[in-house]
Amino acid sequence: MGSKNAMVISASPHIYNDQSTASLVWSVIGCLVPAGVWGAYVYGFGSLFVLAVAIGASVMAELAMGLAFRRFTLADGTAVLTGLLIGYGMPPAVPWYIPASAAVFAIVVVKWTFGGLGSNWMNPALAGRVFASLSWGDAMTSWVIPKTLTGVEGVSGATPLGFIKSALTDASGVGSPMEILKVNGYIQSGADSGVTGWLNANLLNPLGIQLPGGYFDLFAGNVPGCIGEISAILLLLGAVYLIARDVIAWEIPAAYIGSFIVLVWAFGGMRFGSGLGEGDALFALFSGGLILTAFFMATDPVTSPLGRRGLWIFGIGCGLLTFLIRYYGSFPEGAAFAVLIMNIFVPIIDKATKPTRLSQTSRGIRDRNAASPDPASVKPAVGIHAAGTGGAR
Repeated sequence: MGSKNAMVISASPHIYNDQSTASLVWSVIGCLVPAGVWGAYVYGFGSLFVLAVAIGASVMAELAMGLAFRRFTLADGTAVLTGLLIGYGMPPAVPWYIPASAAVFAIVVVKWTFGGLGSNWMNPALAGRVFASLSWGDAMTSWVIPKTLTGVEGVSGATPLGFIKSALTDASGVGSPMEILKVNGYIQSGADSGVTGWLNANLLNPLGIQLPGGYFDLFAGNVPGCIGEISAILLLLGAVYLIARDVIAWEIPAAYIGSFIVLVWAFGGMRFGSGLGEGDALFALFSGGLILTAFFMATDPVTSPLGRRGLWIFGIGCGLLTFLIRYYGSFPEGAAFAVLIMNIFVPIIDKATKPTRLSQTSRGIRDRNAASPDPASVKPAVGIHAAGTGGAR
Protein backbone atom coordinates (compact mmCIF):
# COMPACT_ATOMS: atom_id res chain seq x y z
CA MET A 1 0.00 0.00 0.00
CA GLY A 2 1.55 3.26 -1.07
CA SER A 3 1.59 6.62 0.66
CA LYS A 4 3.00 9.91 -0.40
CA ASN A 5 4.23 10.41 3.16
CA ALA A 6 5.97 7.05 3.36
CA MET A 7 9.59 7.08 4.47
CA VAL A 8 11.92 5.39 2.02
CA ILE A 9 14.94 3.68 3.56
CA SER A 10 17.91 2.98 1.33
CA ALA A 11 21.58 2.16 1.64
CA SER A 12 23.89 4.78 3.08
CA PRO A 13 25.22 7.38 2.72
CA HIS A 14 22.18 9.57 3.49
CA ILE A 15 23.31 13.01 2.34
CA TYR A 16 21.42 15.40 0.16
CA ASN A 17 22.56 18.60 -1.45
CA ASP A 18 20.43 20.48 -3.95
CA GLN A 19 23.32 22.45 -5.48
CA SER A 20 24.42 21.20 -8.87
CA THR A 21 27.93 21.16 -10.23
CA ALA A 22 26.90 23.64 -12.91
CA SER A 23 25.49 26.18 -10.44
CA LEU A 24 28.64 26.09 -8.35
CA VAL A 25 30.98 26.30 -11.33
CA TRP A 26 29.14 29.30 -12.74
CA SER A 27 29.28 30.98 -9.32
CA VAL A 28 33.06 30.49 -9.33
CA ILE A 29 33.27 32.01 -12.79
CA GLY A 30 31.25 34.98 -11.56
CA CYS A 31 33.64 35.50 -8.65
CA LEU A 32 36.59 35.48 -11.06
CA VAL A 33 35.17 37.99 -13.54
CA PRO A 34 36.11 41.20 -11.61
CA ALA A 35 39.80 40.26 -11.63
CA GLY A 36 39.65 39.75 -15.39
CA VAL A 37 37.88 43.05 -15.93
CA TRP A 38 40.61 44.80 -13.96
CA GLY A 39 43.30 43.06 -16.02
CA ALA A 40 41.62 44.21 -19.23
CA TYR A 41 41.46 47.76 -17.89
CA VAL A 42 45.10 48.11 -16.86
CA TYR A 43 46.61 46.19 -19.79
CA GLY A 44 44.25 47.28 -22.54
CA PHE A 45 41.38 45.48 -24.17
CA GLY A 46 43.73 43.36 -26.27
CA SER A 47 43.95 41.13 -23.20
CA LEU A 48 40.25 40.36 -23.64
CA PHE A 49 41.16 38.72 -26.95
CA VAL A 50 43.57 36.44 -25.11
CA LEU A 51 40.83 35.44 -22.67
CA ALA A 52 38.34 34.89 -25.52
CA VAL A 53 40.77 32.65 -27.39
CA ALA A 54 41.51 30.56 -24.29
CA ILE A 55 37.83 30.13 -23.45
CA GLY A 56 36.81 29.50 -27.06
CA ALA A 57 39.51 26.87 -27.60
CA SER A 58 38.59 25.16 -24.36
CA VAL A 59 34.89 25.04 -25.24
CA MET A 60 35.55 23.78 -28.77
CA ALA A 61 37.89 21.07 -27.50
CA GLU A 62 35.30 20.02 -24.91
CA LEU A 63 32.60 19.92 -27.58
CA ALA A 64 34.75 17.82 -29.89
CA MET A 65 35.65 15.31 -27.18
CA GLY A 66 32.05 15.18 -25.98
CA LEU A 67 30.86 14.36 -29.50
CA ALA A 68 33.55 11.69 -29.84
CA PHE A 69 32.47 10.03 -26.59
CA ARG A 70 28.76 10.85 -27.03
CA ARG A 71 28.63 12.91 -23.86
CA PHE A 72 27.42 16.51 -23.72
CA THR A 73 29.24 18.32 -20.93
CA LEU A 74 29.26 21.97 -21.97
CA ALA A 75 26.29 22.95 -19.78
CA ASP A 76 28.21 22.40 -16.54
CA GLY A 77 30.53 25.32 -17.35
CA THR A 78 33.74 23.49 -16.49
CA ALA A 79 35.23 24.00 -19.96
CA VAL A 80 34.57 27.74 -19.69
CA LEU A 81 36.24 27.78 -16.28
CA THR A 82 39.27 25.91 -17.59
CA GLY A 83 39.68 28.38 -20.45
CA LEU A 84 39.17 31.36 -18.15
CA LEU A 85 41.84 30.17 -15.72
CA ILE A 86 44.27 29.47 -18.55
CA GLY A 87 43.65 32.95 -19.94
CA TYR A 88 44.17 34.46 -16.49
CA GLY A 89 47.61 32.87 -16.39
CA MET A 90 48.73 34.40 -19.71
CA PRO A 91 50.73 37.58 -20.35
CA PRO A 92 48.53 40.32 -21.87
CA ALA A 93 50.24 40.39 -25.28
CA VAL A 94 50.86 36.66 -25.75
CA PRO A 95 50.31 35.35 -29.32
CA TRP A 96 46.85 33.83 -29.79
CA TYR A 97 48.07 30.33 -30.59
CA ILE A 98 49.60 29.92 -27.12
CA PRO A 99 46.41 30.20 -25.02
CA ALA A 100 44.63 28.16 -27.71
CA SER A 101 47.22 25.38 -27.53
CA ALA A 102 47.26 25.45 -23.73
CA ALA A 103 43.46 25.12 -23.61
CA VAL A 104 43.39 22.23 -26.08
CA PHE A 105 46.16 20.46 -24.16
CA ALA A 106 44.28 20.94 -20.90
CA ILE A 107 40.99 19.57 -22.21
CA VAL A 108 42.09 16.84 -24.60
CA VAL A 109 45.28 15.52 -23.02
CA VAL A 110 44.85 16.14 -19.30
CA LYS A 111 41.09 15.88 -18.89
CA TRP A 112 39.61 13.57 -21.53
CA THR A 113 42.41 11.03 -21.95
CA PHE A 114 41.79 10.07 -18.32
CA GLY A 115 38.05 9.67 -18.75
CA GLY A 116 36.67 13.20 -18.89
CA LEU A 117 34.60 14.83 -16.20
CA GLY A 118 36.19 14.21 -12.82
CA SER A 119 38.60 11.43 -13.82
CA ASN A 120 41.82 13.39 -14.31
CA TRP A 121 44.66 13.16 -11.82
CA MET A 122 46.18 16.57 -12.59
CA ASN A 123 44.66 20.05 -12.64
CA PRO A 124 44.00 20.73 -16.37
CA ALA A 125 44.22 24.54 -16.18
CA LEU A 126 47.56 24.45 -14.39
CA ALA A 127 48.84 21.72 -16.69
CA GLY A 128 47.90 23.83 -19.71
CA ARG A 129 49.72 26.83 -18.31
CA VAL A 130 52.87 24.82 -17.53
CA PHE A 131 52.71 23.28 -21.01
CA ALA A 132 52.68 26.77 -22.51
CA SER A 133 55.50 28.00 -20.24
CA LEU A 134 57.77 25.10 -21.17
CA SER A 135 56.90 25.26 -24.88
CA TRP A 136 57.05 29.04 -25.46
CA GLY A 137 59.26 30.36 -22.67
CA ASP A 138 60.09 33.71 -24.25
CA ALA A 139 56.49 34.62 -25.13
CA MET A 140 55.28 33.53 -21.69
CA THR A 141 57.75 35.87 -19.99
CA SER A 142 57.11 38.99 -22.09
CA TRP A 143 55.21 41.41 -19.89
CA VAL A 144 53.40 44.71 -20.27
CA ILE A 145 53.44 47.64 -17.81
CA PRO A 146 49.91 48.75 -16.85
CA LYS A 147 48.77 51.82 -18.73
CA THR A 148 47.76 53.27 -15.35
CA LEU A 149 51.49 53.65 -14.66
CA THR A 150 52.73 54.83 -18.06
CA GLY A 151 49.67 56.50 -19.60
CA VAL A 152 50.05 54.42 -22.77
CA GLU A 153 49.49 50.80 -23.72
CA GLY A 154 52.09 48.26 -24.80
CA VAL A 155 55.16 49.34 -22.81
CA SER A 156 57.24 46.30 -21.89
CA GLY A 157 58.52 45.68 -18.40
CA ALA A 158 59.39 42.86 -16.00
CA THR A 159 57.09 41.59 -13.27
CA PRO A 160 58.20 42.25 -9.68
CA LEU A 161 59.06 38.56 -9.24
CA GLY A 162 60.95 38.45 -12.53
CA PHE A 163 62.84 41.62 -11.69
CA ILE A 164 63.86 40.24 -8.30
CA LYS A 165 64.88 36.86 -9.76
CA SER A 166 67.15 38.65 -12.25
CA ALA A 167 68.67 40.73 -9.45
CA LEU A 168 69.40 37.59 -7.44
CA THR A 169 70.90 35.86 -10.46
CA ASP A 170 73.36 38.62 -11.28
CA ALA A 171 74.24 39.11 -7.57
CA SER A 172 72.78 42.63 -7.40
CA GLY A 173 69.96 41.57 -5.09
CA VAL A 174 71.08 43.02 -1.77
CA GLY A 175 68.41 44.45 0.49
CA SER A 176 64.69 43.73 0.71
CA PRO A 177 62.70 43.11 -2.50
CA MET A 178 61.06 46.53 -2.26
CA GLU A 179 64.42 48.23 -1.75
CA ILE A 180 65.80 46.50 -4.85
CA LEU A 181 62.81 47.62 -6.92
CA LYS A 182 63.09 51.19 -5.65
CA VAL A 183 66.83 51.47 -6.26
CA ASN A 184 66.37 50.26 -9.82
CA GLY A 185 63.61 52.77 -10.57
CA TYR A 186 60.64 50.42 -10.61
CA ILE A 187 57.53 52.48 -11.33
CA GLN A 188 55.02 53.16 -8.54
CA SER A 189 51.64 54.81 -8.92
CA GLY A 190 50.40 57.98 -7.30
CA ALA A 191 47.66 55.96 -5.64
CA ASP A 192 50.30 53.81 -3.98
CA SER A 193 52.10 56.86 -2.62
CA GLY A 194 48.85 58.32 -1.31
CA VAL A 195 47.61 55.17 0.38
CA THR A 196 51.02 54.30 1.81
CA GLY A 197 51.46 57.83 3.16
CA TRP A 198 48.03 57.78 4.82
CA LEU A 199 48.62 54.38 6.41
CA ASN A 200 52.00 55.43 7.75
CA ALA A 201 50.79 58.75 9.13
CA ASN A 202 47.56 57.52 10.70
CA LEU A 203 48.07 53.90 11.62
CA LEU A 204 51.59 52.57 11.38
CA ASN A 205 53.96 55.33 12.51
CA PRO A 206 52.38 55.52 16.01
CA LEU A 207 53.21 51.82 16.28
CA GLY A 208 56.80 52.38 15.18
CA ILE A 209 56.23 50.84 11.74
CA GLN A 210 57.13 52.40 8.39
CA LEU A 211 55.57 50.78 5.33
CA PRO A 212 57.66 51.24 2.17
CA GLY A 213 56.01 52.23 -1.06
CA GLY A 214 54.92 49.65 -3.60
CA TYR A 215 52.80 47.27 -1.56
CA PHE A 216 49.49 48.89 -2.46
CA ASP A 217 50.25 48.50 -6.17
CA LEU A 218 50.93 44.81 -5.55
CA PHE A 219 47.74 44.35 -3.55
CA ALA A 220 45.51 46.26 -5.97
CA GLY A 221 47.06 44.83 -9.13
CA ASN A 222 48.88 47.78 -10.64
CA VAL A 223 52.01 45.92 -11.75
CA PRO A 224 53.13 43.89 -14.78
CA GLY A 225 51.90 40.31 -14.65
CA CYS A 226 49.39 37.81 -15.95
CA ILE A 227 45.96 39.09 -16.96
CA GLY A 228 43.83 37.72 -14.17
CA GLU A 229 46.16 37.10 -11.25
CA ILE A 230 47.48 40.58 -10.43
CA SER A 231 44.64 41.98 -8.31
CA ALA A 232 44.90 40.24 -4.95
CA ILE A 233 42.05 42.23 -3.45
CA LEU A 234 39.51 41.25 -6.13
CA LEU A 235 40.55 37.60 -6.01
CA LEU A 236 40.35 37.55 -2.21
CA LEU A 237 36.88 39.05 -2.23
CA GLY A 238 35.69 36.33 -4.58
CA ALA A 239 37.40 33.64 -2.50
CA VAL A 240 35.78 34.85 0.72
CA TYR A 241 32.37 34.58 -0.91
CA LEU A 242 33.05 31.05 -2.13
CA ILE A 243 34.35 29.91 1.25
CA ALA A 244 31.30 31.42 2.96
CA ARG A 245 29.09 29.40 0.60
CA ASP A 246 31.13 26.26 1.26
CA VAL A 247 32.07 26.01 -2.41
CA ILE A 248 35.80 25.73 -1.73
CA ALA A 249 37.56 24.15 1.23
CA TRP A 250 39.30 26.76 3.37
CA GLU A 251 41.86 24.25 4.68
CA ILE A 252 43.96 24.13 1.52
CA PRO A 253 44.52 27.90 1.05
CA ALA A 254 45.02 28.31 4.81
CA ALA A 255 47.70 25.61 4.89
CA TYR A 256 49.19 26.70 1.56
CA ILE A 257 49.47 30.41 2.30
CA GLY A 258 50.28 29.92 5.98
CA SER A 259 53.19 27.56 5.37
CA PHE A 260 54.49 29.72 2.52
CA ILE A 261 54.43 32.89 4.64
CA VAL A 262 56.22 31.19 7.54
CA LEU A 263 58.94 29.84 5.25
CA VAL A 264 59.42 33.19 3.50
CA TRP A 265 59.58 35.06 6.81
CA ALA A 266 62.00 32.56 8.34
CA PHE A 267 64.33 31.82 5.43
CA GLY A 268 63.46 34.17 2.56
CA GLY A 269 65.72 36.95 3.77
CA MET A 270 68.79 34.77 3.42
CA ARG A 271 68.57 35.05 -0.36
CA PHE A 272 68.82 38.84 -0.02
CA GLY A 273 71.81 38.95 2.32
CA SER A 274 69.76 39.06 5.52
CA GLY A 275 69.46 36.59 8.37
CA LEU A 276 66.76 34.32 9.71
CA GLY A 277 63.38 35.93 10.28
CA GLU A 278 64.05 38.77 7.82
CA GLY A 279 62.04 37.61 4.80
CA ASP A 280 59.48 39.91 3.18
CA ALA A 281 56.34 37.77 3.43
CA LEU A 282 54.04 40.59 2.32
CA PHE A 283 55.86 41.02 -0.98
CA ALA A 284 55.96 37.27 -1.59
CA LEU A 285 52.25 36.88 -0.87
CA PHE A 286 50.92 39.54 -3.23
CA SER A 287 53.37 39.16 -6.11
CA GLY A 288 52.84 36.47 -8.73
CA GLY A 289 49.98 34.02 -8.97
CA LEU A 290 49.90 32.67 -5.43
CA ILE A 291 46.44 34.03 -4.52
CA LEU A 292 44.77 32.80 -7.72
CA THR A 293 46.41 29.38 -7.47
CA ALA A 294 45.82 28.85 -3.75
CA PHE A 295 42.12 29.70 -3.76
CA PHE A 296 40.90 28.82 -7.24
CA MET A 297 43.06 25.94 -8.45
CA ALA A 298 44.68 24.12 -5.55
CA THR A 299 41.17 23.68 -4.09
CA ASP A 300 39.93 21.64 -7.06
CA PRO A 301 38.21 18.65 -5.35
CA VAL A 302 39.06 16.29 -8.18
CA THR A 303 42.82 16.67 -7.73
CA SER A 304 43.05 17.33 -3.98
CA PRO A 305 42.81 14.91 -1.02
CA LEU A 306 39.56 13.68 0.47
CA GLY A 307 39.96 14.07 4.23
CA ARG A 308 40.71 17.12 6.35
CA ARG A 309 44.17 15.89 7.40
CA GLY A 310 44.97 15.27 3.76
CA LEU A 311 43.92 18.79 2.84
CA TRP A 312 46.33 20.26 5.37
CA ILE A 313 49.18 18.04 4.21
CA PHE A 314 48.45 18.93 0.60
CA GLY A 315 48.37 22.67 1.33
CA ILE A 316 51.58 22.61 3.36
CA GLY A 317 53.31 20.69 0.58
CA CYS A 318 52.19 23.31 -1.94
CA GLY A 319 53.55 26.09 0.27
CA LEU A 320 56.89 24.34 0.73
CA LEU A 321 57.37 23.63 -2.96
CA THR A 322 56.32 27.14 -3.99
CA PHE A 323 58.91 28.59 -1.61
CA LEU A 324 61.68 26.30 -2.85
CA ILE A 325 60.96 26.95 -6.53
CA ARG A 326 60.62 30.72 -6.14
CA TYR A 327 63.69 31.24 -3.99
CA TYR A 328 66.03 28.49 -5.15
CA GLY A 329 64.71 27.37 -8.54
CA SER A 330 65.15 28.79 -12.01
CA PHE A 331 61.55 30.06 -12.35
CA PRO A 332 60.43 33.34 -10.74
CA GLU A 333 56.99 31.84 -10.06
CA GLY A 334 56.50 28.40 -8.54
CA ALA A 335 52.83 28.08 -7.65
CA ALA A 336 51.68 26.19 -10.76
CA PHE A 337 54.52 23.68 -10.59
CA ALA A 338 54.02 23.20 -6.85
CA VAL A 339 50.34 22.32 -7.13
CA LEU A 340 50.88 19.96 -10.07
CA ILE A 341 53.59 18.11 -8.15
CA MET A 342 51.31 17.79 -5.13
CA ASN A 343 48.51 16.52 -7.41
CA ILE A 344 50.73 13.52 -8.10
CA PHE A 345 50.97 12.74 -4.39
CA VAL A 346 47.23 12.91 -3.71
CA PRO A 347 46.66 9.11 -3.89
CA ILE A 348 49.50 8.57 -1.41
CA ILE A 349 48.13 11.28 0.90
CA ASP A 350 44.65 9.74 0.77
CA LYS A 351 46.02 6.31 1.55
CA ALA A 352 48.14 7.59 4.45
CA THR A 353 45.46 9.76 6.03
CA LYS A 354 42.57 7.31 5.48
CA PRO A 355 39.73 9.87 5.45
CA THR A 356 36.78 8.94 7.63
CA ARG A 357 33.51 8.04 5.97
CA LEU A 358 30.92 10.81 6.00
CA SER A 359 33.16 13.14 7.99
CA GLN A 360 31.40 16.19 9.34
CA THR A 361 33.51 18.68 7.45
CA SER A 362 33.02 21.02 4.55
CA ARG A 363 34.22 18.08 2.43
CA GLY A 364 31.41 15.77 3.53
CA ILE A 365 29.92 15.55 0.07
CA ARG A 366 33.22 14.36 -1.34
CA ASP A 367 33.63 11.82 1.47
CA ARG A 368 30.21 10.54 0.46
CA ASN A 369 31.51 9.80 -3.00
CA ALA A 370 34.63 8.16 -1.67
CA ALA A 371 32.49 5.88 0.51
CA SER A 372 30.10 4.80 -2.23
CA PRO A 373 30.37 1.02 -2.75
CA ASP A 374 29.25 1.26 -6.36
CA PRO A 375 31.52 3.39 -8.60
CA ALA A 376 28.74 3.67 -11.15
CA SER A 377 26.53 5.37 -8.59
CA VAL A 378 29.00 8.13 -7.78
CA LYS A 379 27.58 11.56 -8.51
CA PRO A 380 29.50 14.81 -9.07
CA ALA A 381 30.76 16.26 -5.82
CA VAL A 382 29.73 19.69 -4.65
CA GLY A 383 32.71 21.99 -4.66
CA ILE A 384 34.82 24.23 -6.83
CA HIS A 385 35.90 22.61 -10.07
CA ALA A 386 38.71 25.04 -10.75
CA ALA A 387 40.48 22.68 -13.05
CA GLY A 388 37.53 22.84 -15.38
CA THR A 389 36.81 19.16 -14.80
CA GLY A 390 34.14 18.79 -12.17
CA GLY A 391 32.87 15.51 -10.90
CA ALA A 392 33.93 13.22 -8.11
CA ARG A 393 37.17 11.43 -7.69
